[in-house]
Amino acid sequence: MSRKISIFGATGSIGQNTLDLIKRAPEAYDVVALTGGHNIAQLAADAIAVDADVAVTAYETRLPDLREALAGSGVEAAAGPEALTEAATRPADWVMSAIVGAAGLEPGLKALEQGATLALANKESMVCAGPLMLATAQTRDATILPVDSEHSALFQALNGEPRDAVEKVIITASGGAFRDWPLQDLAKATPEQAATHPNWSMGTRITIDSASMFNKALELIEAKELFGFTPDQIETCVHPESLIHALVAFRDGGMMAHMGVPDMRHAIGYALHYPQRQDLPVKTLDLLEIGQLNFRKACETRYPALRLARQVMQAGGLHGAVFNAAKEVALDAFLAKRIGFLDMAAVVERVLDRVSATNGLNADEIGLDTVLWADHTARVAAKEDIEQTR
Repeated sequence: MSRKISIFGATGSIGQNTLDLIKRAPEAYDVVALTGGHNIAQLAADAIAVDADVAVTAYETRLPDLREALAGSGVEAAAGPEALTEAATRPADWVMSAIVGAAGLEPGLKALEQGATLALANKESMVCAGPLMLATAQTRDATILPVDSEHSALFQALNGEPRDAVEKVIITASGGAFRDWPLQDLAKATPEQAATHPNWSMGTRITIDSASMFNKALELIEAKELFGFTPDQIETCVHPESLIHALVAFRDGGMMAHMGVPDMRHAIGYALHYPQRQDLPVKTLDLLEIGQLNFRKACETRYPALRLARQVMQAGGLHGAVFNAAKEVALDAFLAKRIGFLDMAAVVERVLDRVSATNGLNADEIGLDTVLWADHTARVAAKEDIEQTR
């Protein structure tokens, strides 16, 4: 019997890698929904190829284009935030959450409410609303499986291990495009330079986040929320080869490392087939060919996003939602060349300081409405900050 699946963020790198696996065994899957953004041609072609029930673009203005591209295929076309939410309410056994940014939160929650297995590549969901995501999964008998390479690695290394046996966990970072740049040159870095990753093939926004280490900052917070470790149990280091994705250090002095080539199809495939392991089109590492592995300290002076992430982890509550929203606005401004590369962290820090003074950020009960309020408040503050400091 085929499994019903949906892919949210189908036209991005995670979505495309997921579809690559699905297309290799089409008889095993019944595709319910594919969603995307402006890449209508790709969205429509994939929806037709996998015979999806519905294809949804996030942008209502692109609905006529999507309808035209799907004409005669039998695939339903829809558009806009409400259509994304509706697609997430359609019954599915397994849902890939790969929409970039806070926009992926509500569809992911809706999928959990249906009792689905949520393959979570949208780290912002846990950063902004970790307690809400976990509570929803628990009450609806749903499952969250991490798809970020680092968190999938932790999940695998922790499998069957008692949590009180863990001393700390370490997630690695490539260091991004500027890992070898002199610190004084970072202020002059351009979006085009930041959008080139030395190891991974990813979208523009996440690649720039890798260069600034905001991606790793989000992953630190996600690790805390997803696995329940304390902030002082979570570390990161720069590992230029990107072959070890995470390590778990146990109280008996032993360490367990998860290694693999930088290919997202491993983490996706692990979540797709969990709890079994099945053959994947992923190369096995040749240790003799690798020869050596290198590690460096992730300096918080060079990468202030890491320092800010530690503040957010300590503060808890809605601070993660504020952190992420301010980061997204700052990244938009950097892409538009309105602020510099180093200005992104400065904007986020000022917004955290400003919004932290607002009552309600330390709320014990986190609901979707309060998360959206914190997100909106931070975006307004970030836009005002950028205008005032230009």
